[in-house]
Amino acid sequence: MNDRIWLILGAVLAGLSVGSGAFAAHGLDGYFKQKYARAEPREVAGVKIPAAQKYLQDFKTGAEYQMYHALALLLVGLLAQSNRSAAWSVAGWSFLLGTILFSGSLYLLTLTGQRWLGAIVPIGGVLFLVGWAAVAFGVCCGTRS
Repeated sequence: MNDRIWLILGAVLAGLSVGSGAFAAHGLDGYFKQKYARAEPREVAGVKIPAAQKYLQDFKTGAEYQMYHALALLLVGLLAQSNRSAAWSVAGWSFLLGTILFSGSLYLLTLTGQRWLGAIVPIGGVLFLVGWAAVAFGVCCGTRS
């Protein structure tokens, strides 16, 4: 895939991450308090916390990881400009799909309360790991142009 695509997608995902973070900071608190008012508290590290607080933090985690991997896509685009390697396509696709599955599932889980979406989140995490391994491979073993 063209290295510019990764740069464009990285920039778009970074911008959307900022929007998601702002939405979490300024619009979701009240929504989650109302939506999860009757929900059982969630246990985190042995401490029970209100479901609204847990889901707000989960949404923010989605935005945070989206930003990290948007920046990673920018890195992939920059590295691909000077080092031709299939590793950049593997890394780019892994970061893009990982963001959709990890962050997207967290967004949907928290907004809808559909807890089965939590089963998808780890798949996104594995794709992030694959992406970082591909970056390492591309840097150490990629073809120089």
